[in-house]
Amino acid sequence: MKILTLIPARLGSTRLPNKPLADICGKPMIVHVAERAAAANLGRTVVATDSDEIFAAVWAHGHEAVMTRADHESGSDRIFEALGKVDPSGDFDVIINVQGDLPTIDADAIRKALQPLQDGPADIATLGVEITVEEEKTNPNVVKIVGSPLANGNLRALYFTRATAPYGEGPLYHHIGLYAYRRAALERFVKLGPSVLERREKLEQLRALEDGMRIDVAIINAVPLGVDTQADLDRARILVAKGL
Repeated sequence: MKILTLIPARLGSTRLPNKPLADICGKPMIVHVAERAAAANLGRTVVATDSDEIFAAVWAHGHEAVMTRADHESGSDRIFEALGKVDPSGDFDVIINVQGDLPTIDADAIRKALQPLQDGPADIATLGVEITVEEEKTNPNVVKIVGSPLANGNLRALYFTRATAPYGEGPLYHHIGLYAYRRAALERFVKLGPSVLERREKLEQLRALEDGMRIDVAIINAVPLGVDTQADLDRARILVAKGL
């Protein structure tokens, strides 16, 4: 596999303005994400942005960035445009999408996302964590994976939902929105456009399942911190200061 890691980052954010440029221990958050992605040692890492400020900050700290349009509705649309600019000849056959608000993402978790593509016929791979906090089982902001267990300990995703599912005894899994796509799967995905269940649940990955694409889930041990609020940012600063 020849792997390209793309990190979508737009400047607009309703809950935390200028989020990608928020300072964390002397560096913008987006730079911390780029560093974590590069530390996975999977090949080339590029930030895809619509902001001159983000573009300049990433290059100033020794990482690569590419400009994309400002009108993309999703990160997957943005990385697909970036892919065409970065690799027009089609050399990369796997694209990893690391969200730009995961400043403490572990490099091992990024590598783990590749496992389903290496082990089986999945079109798309992603990550999950078993839910251990009882309140999260009923929290609609915690997206759950409904899936069939595979022999290697992963899951084959059958559905993603904000509801508490599946019903009955057994573990529930929290979906982590980091994806690894086969190149053809990413192209197919973005050309489909939003689907019925995607719009209803407000979960983009349902578009792929509705079209018959296979998503497998690698299970990791901990949920990485996603920064959406000032409280999240404060916690990220503490974790980075501790070297975590």
